[in-house]
Amino acid sequence: MTVSPDLAAPQLASPELLRSVFRQHAAGVAVITAQGSSAPVGFTATSLTSVAAEPPLISFGVGTGSSSWPVLAEAEYVGVHILTEDQHELAATFARSGADRFAAPTSWRTGPQGVPVLDGVLAWLVGRVVARVPAGDHRIVLAEVVVGDPAGQGRPLLYHQGRFTALRD
Repeated sequence: MTVSPDLAAPQLASPELLRSVFRQHAAGVAVITAQGSSAPVGFTATSLTSVAAEPPLISFGVGTGSSSWPVLAEAEYVGVHILTEDQHELAATFARSGADRFAAPTSWRTGPQGVPVLDGVLAWLVGRVVARVPAGDHRIVLAEVVVGDPAGQGRPLLYHQGRFTALRD
């Protein structure tokens, strides 16, 4: 058997290896929101996953060092927003550390269960948090979907090679 040169010297597992491999993986872009006691919080996520249809469950990862984590650690409900390809600035705002994410030009309203719902997104859901699973320096949040709206217009925003991008025809 001949060993491919690509397989001859694999890299040892490291955070850098994980990041470099996942730069090759195109992922949909979502914004996760929750209402804190004094202000809403939110962050950009590419880890959103549909877990089960019955009951309808979703999951996403959040870093425990994130400014949103203290609220998400206690929140009963979360909002999940699928962004359109023209919302790269909104995605960047919610990804930026220290930004006032809910200030203008962000357009939002208080939605079901008091969750901040972003306007103009491709689709949104509100979910009831059912578990927070430790995963290294993150937590995997599982939520049961209680309400949503899939009726937005446009095409999804993607994250690939370290930047926001769109589908090509």
